[in-house]
Amino acid sequence: MLIATRALIVGLLVAVVAMPSARAEDGVLVLGRVSDDPNSHYAGMKLLLDHVVERMHDVGIREGRVLMARDALQMASYLRRGRVDWVSETGAGAVLLQERAKAETLVLSERNGIRRYRTIYLARRDSEVKSLDDLRGRRIAFQNRTSTSAYYIPAMELLAHHIPLEVLGSLGDQPGPDTAGFLFARTERNIATWVHKGLVDVGAVSNLDWANPQHIPEFFRRDLVILRESQDVPRGIEVVRRDLDPVVRQRLHDVLVAIGKDPAGDSPPELVKQNQRFFDLEERDRRDLQWLRSGVARVSAEIE
Repeated sequence: MLIATRALIVGLLVAVVAMPSARAEDGVLVLGRVSDDPNSHYAGMKLLLDHVVERMHDVGIREGRVLMARDALQMASYLRRGRVDWVSETGAGAVLLQERAKAETLVLSERNGIRRYRTIYLARRDSEVKSLDDLRGRRIAFQNRTSTSAYYIPAMELLAHHIPLEVLGSLGDQPGPDTAGFLFARTERNIATWVHKGLVDVGAVSNLDWANPQHIPEFFRRDLVILRESQDVPRGIEVVRRDLDPVVRQRLHDVLVAIGKDPAGDSPPELVKQNQRFFDLEERDRRDLQWLRSGVARVSAEIE
């Protein structure tokens, strides 16, 4: 049964991607997300989307669809072509979609009840690396090219410390004496493992990963030390395509910010259990996004 269920989900995802372009103007609201693991995100997205669509019938929305993309470049293309109306992203991902597709910020979102997070730099306790400045000629592990906390923030902070970055082809490669070499470990546990085994000198993870024993086991933590923590940034950002009907956009905003706040219990229990709520941006959030915007632009120009 489990195999059959997973096959059905994969089939649905493939079917969604293969469907002809649909727009909110056609009565279809399309929710997108960048993901390298669609199966893990689809159910939660569909639950949220169904809740939203039920409350938008009077503004012409009758149906909801989920559309996944493998990276921000593909999602930006979907936005420009009108194939997606609303995208759930991280801070850096939202900034990239704003730059590449003129997407517009709608609201902030909690993920699993967490509204803000930050980057933590890990090293072995017995390492000669005591600060970011010691990373010249050494190696750092990031997660993947879409991660805000485990790629964009540490990359932009290293560049701000005047430490050039170069991508390494393998764990056996060595960076130049004046640069920091980086590799992508794909998972938080891999990052911690590489640091613990001395395969890299430093690893960048979020504070949420550091606190999660499934990502960083306790027997790893005993041998690791935190070199530095970055500033906090918003955990999630919801963006919409710039030409979305203003009436649809306003109703989407109102429905999202009402989730979990209705005293009558309008939000379904399954949705409440996800601990996902939505908020309007405050001045601090705008400053954080501007910091990310400047840093992401520098990373794109100097590394990618």
